[in-house]
Amino acid sequence: MTAALSDRLKSLLDGKVFILVGTVQPDGSPQMSPVWVKRDGEDILFSTTVDRRKKKNLDRDPRVSVVVVDPDQPYEYAEIRGTAEMTTEGGQELIDELSRKYTGKDYADFNPAAGQDAERVVVRIAPRKVVGRL
Repeated sequence: MTAALSDRLKSLLDGKVFILVGTVQPDGSPQMSPVWVKRDGEDILFSTTVDRRKKKNLDRDPRVSVVVVDPDQPYEYAEIRGTAEMTTEGGQELIDELSRKYTGKDYADFNPAAGQDAERVVVRIAPRKVVGRL
């Protein structure tokens, strides 16, 4: 069952806020990384590459936690828990869209080394539970 995002949380996700993505390492310890984000309805989308630790972690264990902090009110946050689904379809298009949102440029123009990146992946999270003050 999908949990609903509040209007305020949706508004933050539609802006230039960074999210912290938490995955589970092979030894059970947490792994966290900041990423750009896009919202698709209630779902959270971000991009990574097939060779990154978070992708490998999600392949093994798709449980994920995302933290969103209001940059104007840092004591107000939301934690979104869910399960990740991944596809390489649309991966390059998503990173370009996110790069334009955050930098005003296509990803290759923002990051000249992007041509050396491994294949891009779209990670989609359907919220199962949302906690916090947003």
